[in-house]
Amino acid sequence: MDLTSSSVPLVRAALGELMRGVADGELVGVSCIAVGADSLFAEAVLDVGGTLVAVIPSRDYRETKVKDAHAARFDRLLAAAGEVVVMDHATAGREAYEAANSELLRRADRLVAIWNGMPPGTKGGGTADVVVEARTLGLPVTVVWPTGAARRIE
Repeated sequence: MDLTSSSVPLVRAALGELMRGVADGELVGVSCIAVGADSLFAEAVLDVGGTLVAVIPSRDYRETKVKDAHAARFDRLLAAAGEVVVMDHATAGREAYEAANSELLRRADRLVAIWNGMPPGTKGGGTADVVVEARTLGLPVTVVWPTGAARRIE
């Protein structure tokens, strides 16, 4: 969610290259389609003719968490998804995000993480947390972090 604007084309290009290398007509990508890296991944999957599975953390996610600047893209990706899974949480929050991440990993053969390698923070549900969980489950992890990519510091 916090990629710098100059990092977006770098990550988009790296994901495109990765997806073209694995696209075999049966590619299925699972994403929570949040703003930033999640949406870039979803678009890369669709761009190579793959099928998108959208995992939505809660029933209120679209209304309460998707900002106006991301709404059209979110709606487009949701409409393009071959399957939409809405987690059984009424409201978005840490538990809903963790449940969505677990569902994503349950469906995955591999995790593609747009990740700078920094350890997990204290909030939970972030990229580093998902990478740790994937590795604990024995899933292969492909890290995408092209030279020049950076995250915004808040």
